[in-house]
Amino acid sequence: MIKTTFPILLLGLTTTVNAQWQQCIGSENLDVQALHVTGNFDFFGGASGTYRSLDESASYSFSNSGNDSVGPTRGIISDGNHIYTCTSQGVFRSDDNGQNWISKSNGLTQLLCHGIISTNSGIFLSTLSGVFKSSDNGDNWTSAGMAGIDSRSICSMQDSILFVGTQGSGIYKSIDEGQNWTAVSTGIVSTNFRAIQAEGNTVFAGGQTGTGVYRSIDYGATWTLLTSGIASSSYRGFASNNNLIVAGSFTDGVFYSLDNGDNWTQINQGLLDLNVFDLELNNNYIIAGTHSQGVFRFPLSELSTTGINNFEQNENRELTRIVDILGRETLPKKNQVLFYIYDDGLVIKKQLLNK
Repeated sequence: MIKTTFPILLLGLTTTVNAQWQQCIGSENLDVQALHVTGNFDFFGGASGTYRSLDESASYSFSNSGNDSVGPTRGIISDGNHIYTCTSQGVFRSDDNGQNWISKSNGLTQLLCHGIISTNSGIFLSTLSGVFKSSDNGDNWTSAGMAGIDSRSICSMQDSILFVGTQGSGIYKSIDEGQNWTAVSTGIVSTNFRAIQAEGNTVFAGGQTGTGVYRSIDYGATWTLLTSGIASSSYRGFASNNNLIVAGSFTDGVFYSLDNGDNWTQINQGLLDLNVFDLELNNNYIIAGTHSQGVFRFPLSELSTTGINNFEQNENRELTRIVDILGRETLPKKNQVLFYIYDDGLVIKKQLLNK
């Protein structure tokens, strides 16, 4: 017999289905290629430069004074004291939360860059000609390997392990801050990787058209192409926290997973452009940057009935029953939307697909 509390949970799940993306004011019709959240500020960068939001991406204002105004801003990061942009004209730094920017490209032999990250040991930059590192807040840059290799994306795992996705050469890994790099391609078909993201012990990498999202749970030694609920496509952006991974497709919009990529759900309602170039998370929203329609935000609270932040708080939860969309108890079935109900009140919607 179905417990009397279940219809309430079912209504909550219906809200998830009907939730929509909201276009962010001030970003309409813009080409967005990079997103970043730091403190009380959300940023996006793209073909027209850098924009800043003070209201969790509800609205944006142009904030590009001193930043590259010739080509696109492709990456934005912060190190706690400064904010940096990665552009077609090198790196720019802001010391006043994005109001003004200063060129910081001394030592860069390649200005056209695609990815930038901050670690405890410094800032790393992926460019058309390899990887560069700065240990002095961007004032000076030196080569950090991968010379001559078109490096399109970069991330760090546990702060000390670096992964780089390339255009044409697969994925590389360094465990010594870029002094040495090793190709890590077991299980990979794609040679192009425009997005890469590490969370905990897991690395996600976005392959080229015809492949999709790859995952490694052994520090890059082996990779698996993920297929349950997620489209075969080219992927340009990821965002993640301890509970959630979100992937942005170049043609199929946004997908999210609450179980470390085992199963995915597509959320595109209200998204006016399915060509997603980057994703980010702030306290209350998923932020998506699109190719031609600007920035959109989606409430994190709509991803599950109990709230995304509570997903992993109870590691000892037990599954109590599985029900279909009409509330009828059932066994696991392929190609059908089902709701998994746990003893701590968590309800997860899943659709297991035949491979």
